[in-house]
Amino acid sequence: MRTGSEPTTARSPLRMRFWLSIWGLIWAIGGTVAFTAAGRPGWAAACGALTAVIAVDLTMIVHHIHQGPHYQPGRDIPPYEPDRGDNRRR
Repeated sequence: MRTGSEPTTARSPLRMRFWLSIWGLIWAIGGTVAFTAAGRPGWAAACGALTAVIAVDLTMIVHHIHQGPHYQPGRDIPPYEPDRGDNRRR
C-alpha cells in the first residue's frame, strides 16, 4: 500500500525480476540438458525442478505486469492519501 510519502520516481522491480527470471530460466534449462547428457539424473532433476519454479514465478510476474497501474503505479498515478488511522476497527 502506498502511503503517499514515496518518491515520485519509485517503481516496482517487476521488469527487473522478469529479465532475471528469463536469465535464470535459460541457465536452468541449460543445466537440465547438460546434466542429462552427462548422465547425472539427480542434478538433472534438481535443475528440472528449478526450471518449474522459475516458470511459475515468471508467469506470476507477467500477470502482475499485465495488471497495469492497478498493481504497478506509473508516473501518472498520484500517491494515495496517507492512512491517518481514522478508520480503525473498534
